[in-house]
Amino acid sequence: MALLKKLYGNERLRLLVLALPFVVFVFMFAYVPLAGWITTLYHYRPGVPLSRSPFVGLDNFRLITTFYRTQVLGVLRNTLIFAVLGLLSSPIPMFFAIFLNELGSIKFKRFVQTVTTLPNFISWVIIFSLAFALFREAGPVNDALLSLGIVESPTMLLGNANAVYIFHTMMGWWRHTGWGAIIYIAAIAGIDSELYDAASVDGAGRWGRIRHITIPGLMPTYLVLLLLSIGNLLSVGFEQQLVFMNSMVITRLDIIDTFVFRVGLQNHDFSFATVVGMLRTLISILLLFTANAVVKRVRGHGLI
Repeated sequence: MALLKKLYGNERLRLLVLALPFVVFVFMFAYVPLAGWITTLYHYRPGVPLSRSPFVGLDNFRLITTFYRTQVLGVLRNTLIFAVLGLLSSPIPMFFAIFLNELGSIKFKRFVQTVTTLPNFISWVIIFSLAFALFREAGPVNDALLSLGIVESPTMLLGNANAVYIFHTMMGWWRHTGWGAIIYIAAIAGIDSELYDAASVDGAGRWGRIRHITIPGLMPTYLVLLLLSIGNLLSVGFEQQLVFMNSMVITRLDIIDTFVFRVGLQNHDFSFATVVGMLRTLISILLLFTANAVVKRVRGHGLI
């Protein structure tokens, strides 16, 4: 009872206790699994104790430059292309939030925000079913393009390897833009309204207020989210690529996550799959600290 009273009376201790379950959760699911990296040194098979598994040293790491070299280079290329496209399109939620903020009708603003947020809660399996129905050769999209004379023959977009990168990046925009704009809308609400009033008195129009007040006010939020996204740069998705993957686009759609899934769970090479996952984690950490150093040099402070 005395301990409870002490916790209740000390705000810092109370906040610490409230945060403790989440710290334990992160430790259990983010740090404890790192012990599994030891399997990279063995020829591990499920059900066989590690003490009875053959010790192979760094042989699993050498497979990256020998047996799996071509595949690893291919999935790394695809992952980096998707990651760069994602970074280039990272300002889209911010500008969409600015667009929503500038809408005059409150009802229309809420309608647009609701409609654009809902796709985030739709399963990729359902999205694939909708995309297949829309973009198949006899689907409504091809019928419309043929009737307008834009194309001469129908095409199966989901099997077009040349359109993979752009198509799936735009699918990501459609699914995540509304959801990603929520935090920017909250950040806009935190900007001092007196700044807008002062700018209006000085003769600044709508675009001037957006350029000199709204965008600078959102930049700290954008940089924090950008750093977090760089930390997950090589985690460009799994469900989307796995659901949409087929034999015609596998060379462009196969990324690190799907490669690890295929090698580890389908080919039962758990040790090498762990090697690839471990290297991806180490590269992501390096990219995060590099980006944080650049931001700290430019703005004087970083996230870490």
